[in-house]
Amino acid sequence: MRIVFFGSGAFGLPTLERLADAHEVALVISQPDRPAGRGRASTPTPISALARERGLPVLTPPNVNQPVVLETIRAIDADAWVVIAFGQKLSQGLLADRFAINLHASLLPRWRGAAPINHAILAGDRETGNSVITLAERMDAGLVLGQSRRPMDAAWTTGDLHDLLAADGPDLVLRVLADHEAGRVDGVVQDESLVTLAGKLSRADAWVDFTDTAEECRRRIHGLSPWPGVTVGFAGQEMKLLRAAVEASATGEPGTLADPDPGVVACGGGTGLRLVEVQPAGRRPMAWEDYARGRRPERGAALQGRTPC
Repeated sequence: MRIVFFGSGAFGLPTLERLADAHEVALVISQPDRPAGRGRASTPTPISALARERGLPVLTPPNVNQPVVLETIRAIDADAWVVIAFGQKLSQGLLADRFAINLHASLLPRWRGAAPINHAILAGDRETGNSVITLAERMDAGLVLGQSRRPMDAAWTTGDLHDLLAADGPDLVLRVLADHEAGRVDGVVQDESLVTLAGKLSRADAWVDFTDTAEECRRRIHGLSPWPGVTVGFAGQEMKLLRAAVEASATGEPGTLADPDPGVVACGGGTGLRLVEVQPAGRRPMAWEDYARGRRPERGAALQGRTPC
């Protein structure tokens, strides 16, 4: 098949790789290169970088719906358009009479919006997955053409789950494309009564309240790791909590170290949270045991978690 691919973020990389191997990618459209890093050097999106490496034609318009850009894209004779984490809304004028599909990292209609992976962990969902949908005027509200599913694991952070779902994407997208080519695509209307929204997150969300149970604290840490990351004050400096595990119980005031050696923090309801991985300010991520070995924190030392703004 002849494919036009729209994407910017790393979530679409495995699918673009497979599409380039299995089909003809006639054009890749991505966001413009932007300054990044300390030197503010012009840096391509992950999708642009891969496309150029593979020798695929790339277009990086600031506005994909600008008339001259729209005409250029629509002039390409393609069997399907694939959209994954592109970052711009495609207008109805651009999409008219085209078969265009979107890979979204949730089991729609649950978690429509910008941060579905984070919100699935924050909410304690037991299952998640990907959905391939048609593009609609309302965000993530198109017909569901296919889904893939994964049981959740308490050890996963948002970063872990992002990579797992990205790796699941190619098989699902290729299956839907094959169904389209065979004329057997059958879209399912989403149940609006089951819609939940996954709003965009910011640094203002980087808090944890240790009066919550350890399970709620674990979800918050993993749901915000690696970004924006839960930040606490400890031993006179800021520290990000990157990974944690729930302990059956712990004694002490919520937010204090009940057992410094394994890094157990007392939480609400007498529950305990074991710190697995942390990142002190200005340092690289490290196991709690490595952090504790150099600083010897004392029992009862307090972690000052931020509270909701």
